[in-house]
Amino acid sequence: MSTTASWNADRPWRGIMVATALPLREDLSVDYDAYAEHVRRLVASGCDGVVPNGSLGEYQTLTDRERAQVVRTAVEAAGDGARVMPGVSAYGSAEARRWADQAAEAGCGSVLLLPPNAYRADERAVTAHYAEVARAGLPVVAYNNPIDTKVDLTPELLARLHAETGIVAVKEFSGDVRRAYRIAELAPELDLLIGADDVLLELAVAGAVGWIAGYPNAFPEACAQLYDAAVARDLDTALPLYRSLHPLLRWDSRTEFVQAIKLSMDIVGVPGGPTRPPRMPLPEAYEAEIRAATEKAVADGHR
Repeated sequence: MSTTASWNADRPWRGIMVATALPLREDLSVDYDAYAEHVRRLVASGCDGVVPNGSLGEYQTLTDRERAQVVRTAVEAAGDGARVMPGVSAYGSAEARRWADQAAEAGCGSVLLLPPNAYRADERAVTAHYAEVARAGLPVVAYNNPIDTKVDLTPELLARLHAETGIVAVKEFSGDVRRAYRIAELAPELDLLIGADDVLLELAVAGAVGWIAGYPNAFPEACAQLYDAAVARDLDTALPLYRSLHPLLRWDSRTEFVQAIKLSMDIVGVPGGPTRPPRMPLPEAYEAEIRAATEKAVADGHR
C-alpha cells in the first residue's frame, strides 16, 4: 500500500494511524498475543502506525500495568516505535506526563492527548496541561473531542497551543468540517488529522494530512485505499468507496463505537472480543445493523 511506502519517520503522526481496539478474552483479560498480531496485520495491510490506549482501546478500564504493557507490545509488533502514538490522557496533568514519559522510554514517536476532562477547564488550564506533557520531549498531538470532554479546542485555542506549547497536530473530532479552513488560516504549520471516520472525505479534501482511524481495525486494506484516494483528491475512486463503507464508518461517532468495531472485527475473523464494563453488549437491533453492514462490506470485496 502506498501509505506505508511513503511514511515519513520525521512526522510519524501523519498517514493512517489506527486507534487500535484491544482484544480481550472471555474472562476480560488482555490478549497481548492477539494484540501484537493485530498490530502487525495493520502495518502489513497499508496502515502507517497505531494509537494504543485511546478510547477505542478502553484505556480507562486498564490497570497501570496493563496500560504500560499495551504500549510495549505495540512498539515491538510495529517494528518501529516511531509508528506508535500512545494515548496519554488522564485526569491529572502529572499522570498524563508520566504516561508520556513511559511512551518516550518505550521509543514511541509521538503521543495523543485530550485536554483536561475532569471538569470544564479554561484556556489557562488547558495550556498548562499541554505544556506539562510536552516536557516529556515527544511530539504532542492534541485531541479535540468537545462532545465527550466538554472542553472545546477551538481553532483560536489550537493556534495558541501550537505557538505556546508546540503541539504538532490536532485530531479533530468535533464533526465541524468548516474548522479545517480556520485552523489552516490561524496555524498553517499545525497538521490537521481526521478524527472521525464519517467525515474522512470532507476533511481530506480540506487538507488533512493524517487519519486517526477506527474502522481500519476491521477493514485495513479498504480504508487505506480510501484514505489514499481521498488525500489525492481522486474522487472517482474515493467517493464510491466512501459511500460503500459509510454505513460502518458512521459508527465511529456513536457511543457504541467500541462494541461496533469489535463486532466487525470478530465477523471478519480478527479477534476483538468483549468490552469491559461499564460498556455493555450491544442491543440486539444495533448488533443486527452492524452485522448486516459488515457482511455486506465483506461481500463487496472489502478487506
